[in-house]
Amino acid sequence: MTKSKAREQSPTVVLVGTLDTKGTEYAFFRDRIRECGVDVLLVDAGILGEPLTEPDVTRQEVAAAAGADVAALADARDRATAIATMGRGAAEVVCRLHAEGRLDAIGALGGSGGTTLATKAMRALPVGVPKLMVSTVASGETRPYVGSVDVTMMYSVVDVAGVNRISARIMANAARALAGMATGTESPPGDEKPLIVASMWGITTPCVTTARERLEQLGYDVLVFHQTGTGGKAMEELMATGLVDGVLDVTTTELADELAGGIWACGPERLETAGRLGIPQVVSLGALDVIVISATGLPDPLPDRFGGRPIYLHDELLAATRATPEECRELAAVIARKLNAATGPTVLFVPLRGLSLLSTDGQVLYDPNGDDALFSVLRELIDRSKVEMHEVDLDINDSRFGLAMADRLHELLAG
Repeated sequence: MTKSKAREQSPTVVLVGTLDTKGTEYAFFRDRIRECGVDVLLVDAGILGEPLTEPDVTRQEVAAAAGADVAALADARDRATAIATMGRGAAEVVCRLHAEGRLDAIGALGGSGGTTLATKAMRALPVGVPKLMVSTVASGETRPYVGSVDVTMMYSVVDVAGVNRISARIMANAARALAGMATGTESPPGDEKPLIVASMWGITTPCVTTARERLEQLGYDVLVFHQTGTGGKAMEELMATGLVDGVLDVTTTELADELAGGIWACGPERLETAGRLGIPQVVSLGALDVIVISATGLPDPLPDRFGGRPIYLHDELLAATRATPEECRELAAVIARKLNAATGPTVLFVPLRGLSLLSTDGQVLYDPNGDDALFSVLRELIDRSKVEMHEVDLDINDSRFGLAMADRLHELLAG
């Protein structure tokens, strides 16, 4: 792997791209970054024609990092396999560069294939490493490319095909953004503090805000994750890194979408990582009775399974409905199974007077029968020898409830 020719002390931006088709564009992009006083390493992930600009890391090195051979990939003429393979190799390469202190930010240009390849490499890097993808697909569904990592997507407006008056401006803006991100040297605040992750959604914000402020007063660094499917996955993945000391899982709402077919499903691993790793966790049922659905065209295109249920219109894109008593019983069984399997200290707080701002007495999603179904199954299935369970005669957003959760987590961690 060729070392950078620029100053050794310069921040380094790594660019990953297919230089056989986008070499001219990448050369322009690289030069604009260098004009900002930042070094650049160019990684070639193409497999067909000769690179149109000289790379610092060759395609042979990238393929070898994935245990493959460039010539064999080219001969196979299987584009999907080639993209997946070179994406894996690029991920190995950029992680190695980062470990060597030779990657301060990563960027790329591309259409759908190039975006798939480059963002695979980006997602392999730790959260906090700047990642910028200039892409033709950035104005559409970006979840497959961003995943649960901090990838920034910039819409290219025009195709990445030549350097013209539009693409030049877009690439120059992206170059300056990458250079700026790469030169940031400030140490993050709270690095020395114990780290807690917390789950929040809009309708549990008062609870989590109260608990977060209390924990910060007690000397913790608290990271709050928005429970929109991706947020829960990101929180679980951060726990898996070993950096997290404690978990304040107030808002388990994504499990309802997973069960009932809402649009913010979280995946089957939600509420399992802390228990598997033995991380102390204090859990509640925040918005567990709420299912998020699309608001587009309501009420006409409402799926049959949601017919007859109350609907809360959040905005022109999102709405919410209520889990039925039967769904609440199923959710309670899921919660109990996951918590009973935990290997570390686990506490469950049950707010008897409402699970969110939408489901307290008098609100649109209030349903005491659903709440009773949830609570009764939890009482039956929670293993009290493994899980400490508190039934609290408050709604979840009462400040006393948030303080109780925060104080109990502090006790677990201090003990």
